[in-house]
Amino acid sequence: MAEQQRRQARPEETHAWEALVATARRTVSDGLVVGTSGNVSVRVGDTVLVTPSGVPYDRLTPDDITGVALDGRQVLGALVPTSELPMHLAVHATTDARAVVHTHAVHATAVSTLVPELPAIHYMAGALGGPVRVAPYATYGTEELAENMLHALADRSGCLLRNHGTITYGATLDQAYDRTAQLEWMCRLWLMASSVPGLTPALLSPEQLAEAGERLRGYGQPG
Repeated sequence: MAEQQRRQARPEETHAWEALVATARRTVSDGLVVGTSGNVSVRVGDTVLVTPSGVPYDRLTPDDITGVALDGRQVLGALVPTSELPMHLAVHATTDARAVVHTHAVHATAVSTLVPELPAIHYMAGALGGPVRVAPYATYGTEELAENMLHALADRSGCLLRNHGTITYGATLDQAYDRTAQLEWMCRLWLMASSVPGLTPALLSPEQLAEAGERLRGYGQPG
């Protein structure tokens, strides 16, 4: 019965799926995930397209489109959605996100085990809304993890997940991905700077970070 309730993908969903797969493959080629770790979603209307569970991204085809309604009910495809579906749906339900990227980026994951918040090592933290928090650990794929993540994401567009990785969102797949890449870069920067014996990295003040965040809102080309 459940299979019969699933429908054919619309043209806009097919196009979005192609972009989602390209983004997922980019997380692998850029070293942000290993194997089938991490996952990506993009919202088209009231449908959330997500990477399926346990399928290498280089094997995904247009026929593998996987989509769920906002209540988690599968409406597209036969493959099982990512095990991290609760996190993706929580972000889509509570923010203006159109795309979400979750990775197991190594430097960001390392930082998540060391501090409750990424030290303000660079002004690009302003692009994520301010100091990047670390969500307390919970088993992957659980509602508890999704709840912890939402608290860490309050007024932010990205956070770290303790002993796990990163999650960011944006208005587009490109924006969500760029925020992930920037977060991993900042974590790597802090780890490198803080590892120099006898020296402590200079950090930005809350006022400096807030000012940078304001300027970053107008960054790039108009429109």
